[in-house]
Amino acid sequence: MNAYDEMYLNDAMNCLGEAMDYSVNSCNMSMDEFLNLFVSSGYASQFEVGVSKIVSGKSGSELVMDICFDVGLNNQFESTLIDYDYSIEFWCGYILAYYQWSTNRSFKDIKQYISMKDIEIMYNTFHEASEDKFVDVVNSIIASKKKPTRLQIQRKLAGYTQQMLADKSGISLRTLQQYEIRSKDINKAAGMTLSSLSRVLGCQIEDLLEY
Repeated sequence: MNAYDEMYLNDAMNCLGEAMDYSVNSCNMSMDEFLNLFVSSGYASQFEVGVSKIVSGKSGSELVMDICFDVGLNNQFESTLIDYDYSIEFWCGYILAYYQWSTNRSFKDIKQYISMKDIEIMYNTFHEASEDKFVDVVNSIIASKKKPTRLQIQRKLAGYTQQMLADKSGISLRTLQQYEIRSKDINKAAGMTLSSLSRVLGCQIEDLLEY
């Protein structure tokens, strides 16, 4: 399940791309500094659920200005830009917005595991690749840093790959992946889903739930 309606996605990606570009190249911040302000100001929590006045109603530079004003930073802002070059900073914000939308992770959660500097390093490899390729790679990075889910433990004990479990249980591969990286809460899964997984894995439903 994506974070919000896809009709807002392009606006959201451009908005966060512009915000990253403007915060770095006009306001002398680092991208990580801006991301921290974005989260602490509360704007990120509105952005990540697709509040239209945030993702579509503002330009990226206006978003930066509003955040700085709300947190008490008295920056001397340069004029807002109408057209942005496709800078590295723009791409970093653009792809971060796509990643958040695709995985439904909060920005607060994302930044615990990957920094904007990490994303910048990925630019040369991924800026011409599909957005979903970036999502897959970042999911792998985050998964490697997190304690495995109980579903993943049971799956490996049973000797199944994710694809094998998807085929045997009738649960989509995408859904299983989301459960294993905790971007989707398995505790809220339908009873039939949990029953099917536990039957295939030879365990109790309780063995799959997170505590």
